[in-house]
Amino acid sequence: MIDNPWAPTSLKEKTALVTGGARGIGRAICITLARAGAFVVVNFRQSDRAGQETLDIIKQQGGQGRLEPFDVTDSETVDRAIANIIGETSTIDILVNNAGIVSDGLLARMKDPDWNDVLATNLTGAFHLCRAVSKIMIRKRHGRIVNIASTAGEAGNAGQANYSAAKAGLIGLTKSMARELAPRNILVNSVSPGVISGGMTDRLDEAQLEIIRSNVPLGKMGQPEDVAAAVLFLCSGMSDYITGQVIRVNGGLYM
Repeated sequence: MIDNPWAPTSLKEKTALVTGGARGIGRAICITLARAGAFVVVNFRQSDRAGQETLDIIKQQGGQGRLEPFDVTDSETVDRAIANIIGETSTIDILVNNAGIVSDGLLARMKDPDWNDVLATNLTGAFHLCRAVSKIMIRKRHGRIVNIASTAGEAGNAGQANYSAAKAGLIGLTKSMARELAPRNILVNSVSPGVISGGMTDRLDEAQLEIIRSNVPLGKMGQPEDVAAAVLFLCSGMSDYITGQVIRVNGGLYM
């Protein structure tokens, strides 16, 4: 029998770091991984109260975790945070890059800060985390990295040139890392959500939401837990032969 450190359905004794874990999809991912037995490190930049709420939910449900606030765009801050986590847990087995922002606008009117800030958080931030955490995983010769992409990164989206470019870049980063890290038994994949309740959709009225739902073959928006379930699958032993892939959680929405 092949010695596999990843049990098929359990993340017991695994440490997971989730960036942008305070709200929405990130919170659902943190809670789902904790339910599976992982010790979850909840990252956020400014959402202290929301981050604490996420950790409280994890603990109320019998899970374990801690908070680790830091700015993913600052590489030195990232390195210090990773050192802090390793000092307590000794390892990081799972990395989920979920941290992201939006700053929408038409291309002709988009300012440099709108472009730079979105790319810095959504793409460069993920690079900082992958670079730091992969060194740990390489030494242990196992690990899981999941990058949260978007249908906007695959199909584009009017008014979101910055966001679409960042998410497309994240998919490219995923595929390159998957090739590079496969010999060390590190699996790297992306989850690409479609229209998910909460987050950006909170700004839309019912008429706008109905238009969106009408374009989704399943006729409804997804829930953060739908995305979290795909992440759990990719972090578990059920995905041992899957790397470099984009798992689409979009209700059949292909644009």
